[in-house]
Amino acid sequence: MAALGSYPINFSTGRVPISTSGDESKNRPIRRNRMVQAAAEWLKRRSTVAKIAIAAAATVLALVTLKVTVKDHNYFFIAGAVIHAAGLLILAYKLTTHKTCSGLSSKSQELTALFLIVKLVSGTILRIDFYSILEFITLVSTVWVIYMIRFKLKNTYVKSLDNFHLYYVVVPCMVLSIFIFPHAPYNRFIRVLWAFGVYLESLSVLPQLRLMQNAKTIEPFTAHYVFALGISRFLAFAYWVIQVYDSRGQYFLLVGNGYFWFMAAFIAEMIQSFILADFCYYYIKSVVKGQLRMPV
Repeated sequence: MAALGSYPINFSTGRVPISTSGDESKNRPIRRNRMVQAAAEWLKRRSTVAKIAIAAAATVLALVTLKVTVKDHNYFFIAGAVIHAAGLLILAYKLTTHKTCSGLSSKSQELTALFLIVKLVSGTILRIDFYSILEFITLVSTVWVIYMIRFKLKNTYVKSLDNFHLYYVVVPCMVLSIFIFPHAPYNRFIRVLWAFGVYLESLSVLPQLRLMQNAKTIEPFTAHYVFALGISRFLAFAYWVIQVYDSRGQYFLLVGNGYFWFMAAFIAEMIQSFILADFCYYYIKSVVKGQLRMPV
């Protein structure tokens, strides 16, 4: 019992802290933060061309790592869906504990619900698998988020900031899907519907980014959610890049009988990845500085 008298006891856990030599354990987080800040300052001093080169090198390294470590590349879509669901859990925590939907775009969630419905309707005919189950869970969660924004917490929803017009996204995606859709032994309407869902997904985050630019600042939980979306979409983009590499670019040569779809789907994933990559850059930069802000 005398030994316990030498150390303070954490009464919330009932545990006795383990002694460390000096303050080494306390200094580790400080040293780590200093290293991160030093790296951020070093990157800040680089030219724009150098920053682009560094980002490109990091992307290539990540793609190579994914290709080597993951044998079944279809797992990228499953992992992406899981990460998206994790992002929604972050929103659920914000909405239920903080009782506010500030910083959230209802229109972005509505686009998300729309493309999930479209993909589920067409997907249940094309295939039913574990990924479809994940999409259904994501859809239910998204509809709940929309309900919380539009009804339960509508007093905290700043409608004036969420001013992105949805037809800017829906109409072009609808027109493009009529002309470019996958080649499969199914009804043409189903194939067009599937293409519409894929195109819509690639642009669904635009209203959220617009809202954050209007607000000039980013609510932390919303930022974490969008960052999770960025990681999710990067995994889908990685799948297409690896497919193109493994086929030695033949995906881009299949332009007949609806096979131009491969190039269109790849471009859609690339557009969404680059849109979110810009946000992820400012997200990481802002986290290092301790304040989340979007560029005007």
